[in-house]
Amino acid sequence: MKALFVHQNFPGQFRYTASALAEDSRNQVVALCINQPAYATPGVRIARYTPTRGTTKGIHPFAVDFETKVIRGEAAAAAAARLRRDGFEPDIVVVHPGWGEHLFLRDVWPKARFLLFLEFFYQPEGCDYGFDPEFGGDSLEGRARLRVKNANLLTGFDMMHWGVTPTHWQKSTLPGSVHSNVSVIFDGIDTGFIAPEADTVFTLPDGRSLKAGDEVLTFVNRNLEPYRGFHVLMRALPAVQKARPEAVTLIVGGDEVSYGSRPAGGGSWKDVMLKELDGKLDLSRIVFLGKIPYPSYRQLLRVSRVHAYLTYPFVLSWSMLESMAAECLVIASATGPVTEVIRTGDNGILVDFFDVEDWSRKLARALAKPGEYRDIRTKSRRDVVERYDLKSVCLPEQLKLIRRVAAM
Repeated sequence: MKALFVHQNFPGQFRYTASALAEDSRNQVVALCINQPAYATPGVRIARYTPTRGTTKGIHPFAVDFETKVIRGEAAAAAAARLRRDGFEPDIVVVHPGWGEHLFLRDVWPKARFLLFLEFFYQPEGCDYGFDPEFGGDSLEGRARLRVKNANLLTGFDMMHWGVTPTHWQKSTLPGSVHSNVSVIFDGIDTGFIAPEADTVFTLPDGRSLKAGDEVLTFVNRNLEPYRGFHVLMRALPAVQKARPEAVTLIVGGDEVSYGSRPAGGGSWKDVMLKELDGKLDLSRIVFLGKIPYPSYRQLLRVSRVHAYLTYPFVLSWSMLESMAAECLVIASATGPVTEVIRTGDNGILVDFFDVEDWSRKLARALAKPGEYRDIRTKSRRDVVERYDLKSVCLPEQLKLIRRVAAM
């Protein structure tokens, strides 16, 4: 099989599928991306594309997003044409269409089969848009921007032979007309690597050490921002610290923005929240770790007594399932797609996203009485192993789907 993986930041969600296909010497695997991958994927040839222009000055603001994607699509198509001239004719193209790279690839390879990774389709109700009134409400302009933002994905539906999405909730955001051609397969959690370990020690930047069993609250995101509930967690911490004077909170995440907007006044959302809560927090017991290496992240989860996970109704983070796999007690927002995975009192605890007082109560109680939640922690890992394990569940299903689509 000849397979092409297309992702702006390869490998992204295709790390394990591309690697697994490349392990078979009968396959030829190529990846098309804009950035040089942070680490090598053995057996995968990397082809990069480079946009040759920026967006048009003075263009209608609704059109900026789509023009950006057209520019990327044009550059990706040019790189694909070079691959074709070199003799590469893929049987299947597996592509994340979020940034527009897919737009013209079927014109380069009309005989190839296209499998699209469909992460999210924007909706005016029931999803992230308008969910948090603190950061903007509903408006005609906002809805219009969503329509244009979806235009890129609508072109993908027209060209794809099949789609795949990580959760049933994320599938529910897609137009009903494509549901019959979309499979639900989660990306996969390496539960052999992410697993509890009783003698783990996590060393803080100042030299202090924390071990499994210590009173540790963790919160993890790529970047600290409202989309992932950073503001709610921070507002809950003063009461948590008052109730649990020995608790230490470890916060992982950068100061950039992955989703949504930057603060209106500039700076980072961390700056905004620290200013709002000035004088209300014991900052000696809150450690902002920034972005940390993956092995260190595993150690952090292993020493966590309670892990807080919040999200707008949006795509599900790997970190939530990884924390469950590490047997953290996960206290999470009762939002989609979280509620597809967590059943409160069974394999985690659910809290209304906006209820700061309830967050404080539940976090403090869980920190104080870890023995009461032992069965929930055990069940959380068991569920992830049974439903979302990379090697035994998700990767075999992904590879089976790729082979099926390639043979269509």
